[in-house]
Amino acid sequence: MAIFDFAPAIERSRKAVSQTTAKAVLRLVPDIESGKQASDKGFVIAISSIFITGLLALLIINTALAQDAFKLQQLKEQATVLADQREAILRQVAEKASPDNLAVSAAKLGMIASSNPRFLDLSAIEVKP
Repeated sequence: MAIFDFAPAIERSRKAVSQTTAKAVLRLVPDIESGKQASDKGFVIAISSIFITGLLALLIINTALAQDAFKLQQLKEQATVLADQREAILRQVAEKASPDNLAVSAAKLGMIASSNPRFLDLSAIEVKP
């Protein structure tokens, strides 16, 4: 059996394929009067609206970031003020807790310094001089 035996079938299939593809590809185009062009108005409006929407979104994002930057600056200033207040309070506590100031405060309250201190030894349950 040679390939030439299939020649009529190949020709018939070629004709069938060419007829169906011609039907699928060809379609009617509406007639346009001579000198007129199709309007690009819809395309221009669509592109313009996309562009304007993008610009507005960019403006909103930029404004939100700017507001956050201002808020961040205010919070940094507030943190600096609070850190300064904390340092001032710690200095006051350290000054009041110094041995000289404690002795002066104790004297104002009527306390006197002990000349011979005594220590408690809880393991031996006795007072040592």
